[in-house]
Amino acid sequence: MTDAAGRSELSHLGPAGEARMVDVSDKPISNREASASAVVRMEACVLDSLMKGSLPKGDALATARLAGILGAKRTSEWIPLCHPLPLDWVGIEFSRLGAEEELSIVCTVRTAARTGVEMEALTGVAAAALTIYDMAKSADKSIVIGPIRLERKSGGRSGDYHRA
Repeated sequence: MTDAAGRSELSHLGPAGEARMVDVSDKPISNREASASAVVRMEACVLDSLMKGSLPKGDALATARLAGILGAKRTSEWIPLCHPLPLDWVGIEFSRLGAEEELSIVCTVRTAARTGVEMEALTGVAAAALTIYDMAKSADKSIVIGPIRLERKSGGRSGDYHRA
């Protein structure tokens, strides 16, 4: 897609259609926050062990929390066009959903920066979910991860977003 002057309307594409990093140097610094969620489905008995910290590989929730925080901090190393951001806080929360076989993971990220932290929240929750899979796969080969999705974000020019 191009605008009236023939420039790409997609911010990550240059004039010839090449991938490029967006220049945010002229944007004001503002407070940003984003939360993303993931659902991990597994056998109920495995989820029981996971919640008690008694899986064969140990306390999977503690390990997944650290993996999620590290994943959020290293998003620009995973996603090629993301800006490295100074994160002020990353939180990972786990809860059992109404269904007996579902674990909910939420990653919330905060910063004061020129660009948002949606990708950091999504990467953090994905890293936590993948770590749960790694820690529990010996007890349940049928684990399913998903959906992974943005739940909310605030700050920046595009304003707030809240999943309905």
